[in-house]
Amino acid sequence: MSPDIMKYFGTLTAKAGAVPVFKFEYLTTLGIAAIVIFLGRFLVSKSRLLRKYAIPAPVVSGIIISIIIAIFKGSGTVAFQFDTKIMKDLCQNLFFLCVGYGFSTKLIHRAGGKLVAYIAIAAALLITCQDVLGVLVGKLVGLHPLLALQCSSASMSGGVGTASAFGPIFEARGAANATTIGVAAGTMGNIMGSLIGGPVAAFLIKKHNLKSDPNDRPESETKDTVVKLENQRMVVAFAYSLLFAALGMPIWCLFNHIPMLSMPKFIGCLFAGAICRNILESLGKDTYVPEFNAISDMFLELYLALVLMTIDITALAPVAGQMGVVLLAQAIFMALFGIFVSYNMFGRDYGAAVMTAGNCGWGCGSGPNAVANEKAVMEEYGWATVAWVLYPSWSVICDDIYNPIFLSIFSNFVI
Repeated sequence: MSPDIMKYFGTLTAKAGAVPVFKFEYLTTLGIAAIVIFLGRFLVSKSRLLRKYAIPAPVVSGIIISIIIAIFKGSGTVAFQFDTKIMKDLCQNLFFLCVGYGFSTKLIHRAGGKLVAYIAIAAALLITCQDVLGVLVGKLVGLHPLLALQCSSASMSGGVGTASAFGPIFEARGAANATTIGVAAGTMGNIMGSLIGGPVAAFLIKKHNLKSDPNDRPESETKDTVVKLENQRMVVAFAYSLLFAALGMPIWCLFNHIPMLSMPKFIGCLFAGAICRNILESLGKDTYVPEFNAISDMFLELYLALVLMTIDITALAPVAGQMGVVLLAQAIFMALFGIFVSYNMFGRDYGAAVMTAGNCGWGCGSGPNAVANEKAVMEEYGWATVAWVLYPSWSVICDDIYNPIFLSIFSNFVI
């Protein structure tokens, strides 16, 4: 391909002694993400095993694409990069805006204060145990305790964002390459969380012969007439989502000015969605629920495709040894925690199994992983309203409040 034609798809950078880098421009990047979505759905539709264990479709194809890209880079042929920064940020924030938008106060009454409290307790317990386990295992393999924490709740429950935030702090306290290790651990955690959640939920559903409630259906299906998606309503709903997301920025600002807290941007969007939804309901206005559900699904799938296809597997190689041991321990612990703690605390029913899949998602990766896991389980086994609307948003809120506080305090006692 000639340079004149190539520039329409991206930019090639070649330096002496280094692997050439081709960075796709953003529209081509989105086109590749679309291929990831199509490929994932095709593979899942053809695999009974993938459907049985509820592995999210973009995770399957995203890992395949990232492996292919790693092979090209490892062979010295070319390293592919993608222009994803703005689109990933947009997808994540609009998706969580929609998650928060589904958080009606009516649901809290339906779920009960007991479940709300148990979700918060389970989140704090998981974060605490992850850090204690990580430091103990890290000590056994000779890993610096602050680096062990980067492979624990910082990157597991907290994800790449929290690990990136604490990296410079830990490096200043003597933990070399803490940011790199934290980001690598968070990247691996995203994969682990996506692969663990579905099988854990499937195990619980089969073992306890759990069934979804046939009367429990998505809000968009509870009315006597099916609401069809129309252009005008979709435009209004999308404009609402953009406006509400913007209103989330001052909320994010307020949270970030609380001492010892470092909140990701999507928390502001999540709160804004919940607040605006309940204001519209109190005023008796149309809430455009089917349209918001459609927007949520679109941006979740696109976000997962962009994240998984851009994972640099080769970056994990230099830190694979000791870090790998700690992460393996965290993965095993997360599965056991889900089966023996989460499921029992969340009610020992079908909804509890779905929430346990979500717990594995954010407990090893991120909030979107939790929702993707739950969505995959429900597509295979049936709907669970409380699990879908309450759990992801509330658990992430609890995590983003407790995790940075506990990390900041606990890290002072391990060095």
